[in-house]
Amino acid sequence: MNNPLLQPPDGAYGTIRFHDIKSDHFVPAISSGIKDVEKELQKIADCDEEPNFENTVLALELSGQVLSSATRAYYHLFGSESDQNFKDLSDVISPMLAELENNTYLNQKLFNRIEVVFNNKNLLEDEEDIRLIEVTYNDFVKNGAALNSLDKTKLRDIDKDLSTLSPQFSKNTLNATNEFELWLEETDLDGLPDSVIDAAKIAAKDKGDESKWLITGHFPSFSPFMQYSSRRDLRKKIHIFTSGKCNGGKYDNNSFCKEIADLKHKRAQLLGYENYADYTLQERMAEKQENIYNLLDNLYDSCIDHAKNDLNQIADLARKLDGIDEIKSWDIPYYSEKLKKELFDYDENSLKPYFKSESVMKGAFEIANRLYGLHFKQLDNIQTWHEDVNVYEVLDEDNSHVGILYEDLFPRNTKRGGAWMNALRSQGMMVNNEVCRPHISLTCNLTKPTEDKPSLLTHREVETVFHEFGHCLHGLLSDRKYKRISGTSVFWDFVELPSQIMENWAGEEAALELFAYHYDTGEVLPKELLEKIKKSKNFRSGTNCLRQLTFGYLDMAWFGKHNDVDNVEEFERKAVEKTMLREQDTPGASISTMFAHIFAGGYSAGYYSYKWAEVLDADAFEKFQEGGIFNKAIAQSFRNNILSKGNIKHPLELYKHFRGREPKVEALLKREGLYQTSNT
Repeated sequence: MNNPLLQPPDGAYGTIRFHDIKSDHFVPAISSGIKDVEKELQKIADCDEEPNFENTVLALELSGQVLSSATRAYYHLFGSESDQNFKDLSDVISPMLAELENNTYLNQKLFNRIEVVFNNKNLLEDEEDIRLIEVTYNDFVKNGAALNSLDKTKLRDIDKDLSTLSPQFSKNTLNATNEFELWLEETDLDGLPDSVIDAAKIAAKDKGDESKWLITGHFPSFSPFMQYSSRRDLRKKIHIFTSGKCNGGKYDNNSFCKEIADLKHKRAQLLGYENYADYTLQERMAEKQENIYNLLDNLYDSCIDHAKNDLNQIADLARKLDGIDEIKSWDIPYYSEKLKKELFDYDENSLKPYFKSESVMKGAFEIANRLYGLHFKQLDNIQTWHEDVNVYEVLDEDNSHVGILYEDLFPRNTKRGGAWMNALRSQGMMVNNEVCRPHISLTCNLTKPTEDKPSLLTHREVETVFHEFGHCLHGLLSDRKYKRISGTSVFWDFVELPSQIMENWAGEEAALELFAYHYDTGEVLPKELLEKIKKSKNFRSGTNCLRQLTFGYLDMAWFGKHNDVDNVEEFERKAVEKTMLREQDTPGASISTMFAHIFAGGYSAGYYSYKWAEVLDADAFEKFQEGGIFNKAIAQSFRNNILSKGNIKHPLELYKHFRGREPKVEALLKREGLYQTSNT
């Protein structure tokens, strides 16, 4: 079988030839790649020469590049373009890779050599060489290299189990999402804007029924329905699904929550830590749980009164408009939208014609040009995984090659929900000692085009695009020798700074003027609409902050100490009790059972990172506001000190180089309209 994954990618610019890849290529390719890596590692471990940087640490860094490419391709397609049969391959692939990882980190001879190099790192002069040694050594220690043989066996068993449980959690959430369907008759469309109706008609047509309308389990479909539909009974149906879609039934994740949390705690304890949070915080800006809780509690005190007031306003409006004495969870999005309209004469749909998705992307590109001098040249000679995907060559100000950017914006049944950035190839050294440029994917699930209208986005979707584009810039502008310390390979509570700071430009007049114009008439976003965006910016900011704190507290409850969880719902209720403004009114509601960030992603004991990074981004953007949002000197400083640096130094040191001081929380509180309350 001609398997393109058995050799380095040889598409244009060294890209992956997705058109040539079949699902049955992956297991043989990854199996073969693992054998090659094992030979490479054995060669390093058995080397007769005295351990040094080149024959040990650098050799390890350069190993397994064909395997890495095949693995990255698999997991990218797992999220972006895969059917059930493809996803089922993870049951084979994930344990294979987990075993290889264990075989690498638990190889005593290999670790002994790395330890020698680490202990002699001061003999080296190159900053990146020293940092690579430090990161490599720490990775080995964190993954059990210093354990005794019995504990190493226990660690292997734990990692093997985790390698199957986390993908299964993800598969359940995706399958549940894809399976949900709410079919509508014409009489069920009351209150819905034309854009929502058109999208529902397209969804129904895609399912083979042109006589009805369909709301799916994907966020761009059900979210606007919840905002605008006057059908309280249908809103309730959707809410019941979205609040507990993997709590019981065919795609139940309860056991996975308990097992994953338990295994991660056992892993941490095996490595000498009291709990999983303490284990992860060894390489976090927060450093210890106390600092996380200080942040969460400080923000809680700042937002709680605002959140209570938000809820009271919505309840009062529901009572005034429709005589509803007891507001329910499925009422809140609906009456929230009406309250926004009443307070600010603001309707999200009035903005959508000005945010055509193609224009938004061009706007993001133009902003990157004004800040960093980048150019984006669309290519037609790069193979992609779906016809919706666009590809660009990214060029620097001097026309030199920066990298490749893939753009995949719209939902489909073969794609998981949410939005994310992937590195299909990280920036850094290849086996020929050439330092390669990165291949980065920007993936979203935005509002799809309809038969008579292009893809028109809400302002929140615009912010999502800018957020992920910020991650992409972090990957693209990396300028390191080694992949292990390049791009987004930074402390977890630092990685969201480049993404979240980009969201700020989506609300600035000078930036909006570049791309916010009517898709049909070409009219620039009117000043009055811009003012409404500004005035409504902090609408329900207390509620939004409290929601993020709920996730943060829940995450820390699962991973901040060892728990013997019997009932997930009950455990969750106690964990987030202080952030709940109302009694739970939805039987079966569960955040945990669909909380993929912490059970199937990398955010275990790390969800606080979003709020942590918000402090950083608000504080950092304040410098742009003071000097001009397109100030090239400030942008160059941000590029030189943050975006290009990767994991070369502790992030606080990098941040202080840019800002001139440590970050302050006041900028975030001011931006969210919460500062006054926190200081009274």
